[in-house]
Amino acid sequence: MNRQGTRTVSIADFKVAIIIPCYNEELTIHKTVSDFKKEMPGGIVYVFDNGSTDRTSEVARAAGARVVHVPMRGKGNVVRRMFADVDADIYLMVDGDSTYDARSAPGLIDKLLNENLDMVVGCRVDQGAVENYRLGHRLGNRILTRSVQRIFGGQFTDMLSGYRAFSRRYVKSFPSLSSGFEIETELTIHALELRMPCGELATPYYARPEASHSKLSTYRDGLRIVKTIVRMYMIERPLQFFSMLGLIFACVSVLLAIPLLTEYLKTGLVPRMPTAVLSVGLMLSGQLAIVCGFVLDTVTRGRHELRRIAYLSCAGLPIPER
Repeated sequence: MNRQGTRTVSIADFKVAIIIPCYNEELTIHKTVSDFKKEMPGGIVYVFDNGSTDRTSEVARAAGARVVHVPMRGKGNVVRRMFADVDADIYLMVDGDSTYDARSAPGLIDKLLNENLDMVVGCRVDQGAVENYRLGHRLGNRILTRSVQRIFGGQFTDMLSGYRAFSRRYVKSFPSLSSGFEIETELTIHALELRMPCGELATPYYARPEASHSKLSTYRDGLRIVKTIVRMYMIERPLQFFSMLGLIFACVSVLLAIPLLTEYLKTGLVPRMPTAVLSVGLMLSGQLAIVCGFVLDTVTRGRHELRRIAYLSCAGLPIPER
């Protein structure tokens, strides 16, 4: 019972899996595993080693984790294996770099259970050190998060956080396509497109231990995330995407045609034939893009229905008594 006499759902009633993707985290994985085993004594800790060249696997196993090797490089590939291979009621995903707060784990899961959610994102709150969360990463995260809000909706404030709690229903309906660090973007968009109940919880974010280095490249991975957003926009919102593209083609076509039409009305001649051909080609391309948008929108609706059926085929978490 809580203070209002409401019967809440207990974590102890569920099988909880703590899933940790990592690569060359020998210096941090022991602390990460130990901290989460301490805070979540009933949970099973899985470390998915993405082909580390150091002693990550040995250290994780010594700390009490179950180690799974994933040779195909990329965080997205690791998440795909984690979601496919681990069977649980609740999944808690966290990076193995010891930057996320293990003490927040029960709070994330409590929120997932007692608010009947499918995903809870741990929003990073910097603990004061500049190196915790580099300015470039912070700025990029803000821009990308707002871009996703504008395109797909939702109220997420830290879209790129690697600290998340999921229901089984979410995990087993997630069709992972990404291979790298853009996986967090795909996780967020999947929840928004299926209109799943989601939430956020502020969690402390710590600096990496000395001599430990981030695997995230600000520019390379940032560009991959941008490409993922554009790709997901094209896939999930084809009518909007191709209509906008068709409108751009049509506007350029009209701008090119205006001086040609003016000259034709004055002299009866078309002075620049290549420009006229280009203008006609652009207008036809614009019309074709809009037609493609309508066709792909129908296909996308069918895909959404199939994903929704897959989502509903998994039993949801019990609703707390009010």
